[in-house]
Amino acid sequence: MSKLYLVPTPIGNLKDMTFRAVEVLKAVDLILAEDTRTSGKLLKHFEISTHMQSHHMHNEHKTVENIIQKLKAGTTVALISDAGTPAISDPGFLLSRACIENGIAVECLPGATAFVPALVNSGLPNDKFVFEGFLPVKKGRQTRLLLLAEEPRTMIFYESPHKLVKTLTHFCEYFGEDRIVSVSRELTKMFEETVRGTAKEVLEHYTNKPPKGEIVIVVDGKK
Repeated sequence: MSKLYLVPTPIGNLKDMTFRAVEVLKAVDLILAEDTRTSGKLLKHFEISTHMQSHHMHNEHKTVENIIQKLKAGTTVALISDAGTPAISDPGFLLSRACIENGIAVECLPGATAFVPALVNSGLPNDKFVFEGFLPVKKGRQTRLLLLAEEPRTMIFYESPHKLVKTLTHFCEYFGEDRIVSVSRELTKMFEETVRGTAKEVLEHYTNKPPKGEIVIVVDGKK
């Protein structure tokens, strides 16, 4: 029977690819990839020759119906993103929802997700937390920050390196300079690092040392 598999891929270190993920990607009829060039390197490394099709945030609204028809016709499909688990700040939600609405089985494999190690190694409470992903760039940003300033649970954000200083500046303004922050970047890669301290201290660090790579910010909740 047809099925949609959501398959996590490594966020940096290729050794984090699971045996099961490789097995599924070899067995399905079609792989949907966020960037076929990036995923092509991964598939080549693991000797996976399954046909790929592009599926990303700019075309997913248009391609979902076509993919649903393929699944209904008996095609087994795997969805991967450039890194991490599909649908976590990446394409995947629209397709998985459409499958469920059409009675098509959906199975998500466990695997790499950047925010989990960042949260666990932050030293901040992780019994309860909220995942915010990327903050709004312009419209709605202030409103969101004002709301989150009162959030008692640990908060997790994704951010690009060139916007990190701006975001940390906003955290100082809205959450207070003494709020504890942990910034993890390049997780699982050669130059992985985590910088912990108050929002002011971490801001000063990255103002003097501009960051590179993928970034996860973990922020203590309001006490």
